[in-house]
Amino acid sequence: MSPYLLGLRLSGRRVLVVGGGRVAQRRVPALLDAGAEITIVSTSVTPALDDLIAAGRVTWEARPYQVGDCDGAWLVQACTSDKAVNTAIAAEAEAKRIWCVRADDKDASAAWTPASGKVDEIGIAVTAGGDPRRAAGIRDAVVSALRDGTVDARRNRTKPVGVALVGGGPGDPGLITVRGRQLLAQADVVVADRLAPRALLDELAPDVELVDAAKVPYGRSLSQEKINELLISHARQGKFVVRLKGGDPYVFGRGGEEMLACARAGIPVTVVPGITSAVAVPAAAGVPVTHRGVSQEFHVISVHVAPDHPQSTVDWPGLARSAGTLVLMMAVERIGAIAETLIRDGRSPETPVMVVQDGTLPTQRAVTASLSTVADRVVAAGIRPPAIVIVGDVVRVGQEVEMVRAERVP
Repeated sequence: MSPYLLGLRLSGRRVLVVGGGRVAQRRVPALLDAGAEITIVSTSVTPALDDLIAAGRVTWEARPYQVGDCDGAWLVQACTSDKAVNTAIAAEAEAKRIWCVRADDKDASAAWTPASGKVDEIGIAVTAGGDPRRAAGIRDAVVSALRDGTVDARRNRTKPVGVALVGGGPGDPGLITVRGRQLLAQADVVVADRLAPRALLDELAPDVELVDAAKVPYGRSLSQEKINELLISHARQGKFVVRLKGGDPYVFGRGGEEMLACARAGIPVTVVPGITSAVAVPAAAGVPVTHRGVSQEFHVISVHVAPDHPQSTVDWPGLARSAGTLVLMMAVERIGAIAETLIRDGRSPETPVMVVQDGTLPTQRAVTASLSTVADRVVAAGIRPPAIVIVGDVVRVGQEVEMVRAERVP
């Protein structure tokens, strides 16, 4: 017989969780989010639960279950690894007319914990006949559809207003944040950068106005002042505007300038951080920007002007003396001058370098070299922007990983 689905409002109500293992670890956070006052009865708990206990969010009675523990509870979760104990807990709860969820036996359980999710104010709960894996799969599909706009849940809800500065991530459309994708699905106008994940634009509704705000190096470009004007003018018409950028809007993305322009015009702004290519692209190429015993720091540098340019504010001598990783953006066209400057100021000519083009995309490719050879290697390989340059011994860590992988291939 199908269960009767019910949303329990547990704020301020006692919930008993018997057992402190992985099942309890999964269920306690959702109960806390519902405002429940949780008591855990168990001889031991996982480190994650221990953190919640130390923070005073959960009460822990470090002992085995005993009859009487269900008293005063509105809901009981029987999560021990002992079937006999779970049976005893369920029997006590049944006798006292308290709903009890058994983690070990769905057929003997008076209630089931659904696979649940939330998108804004919408809660999703799926039971799928008590099959947790199937329920989780259905839940994930529904949540994903709500978040990316495949299922339109905007009817009768307040539409966002103003401007959203959305970081689109390093290039792969799957790496935009959930919040960013959700706001993109609600946009009336999208003002997109050249480096924003273009595949996402194909998903926009036909009536969404798309503004190309590309800044092509040495080519066509929409000025920042014009972009600011467009954001403000569309927002003043009552349209919800998404400014879709590559990476993170505040990492060399001029997000601060756009925020200030909107603030001065009285336009509300939402900022959605993105995954910056400064760390995502090295990771996609197998290179950690920090590594224990190798590099305790990393520096992200914009090289939109050469090291000797009067407008450069970069402390190149300091970077050359540093043992940290250097992640250089917009550096391909000036890689020769950069290498010469770093060597002149103290970096070893043998310092390993990796240059990654189209990071996280199917067209990603990389070349490795040393500081003394990287300029010639980039030219020979035909590397073009967008590309990320990684300077430092962490490049060797990435090479070691690749060697280990190659050795393990049958």
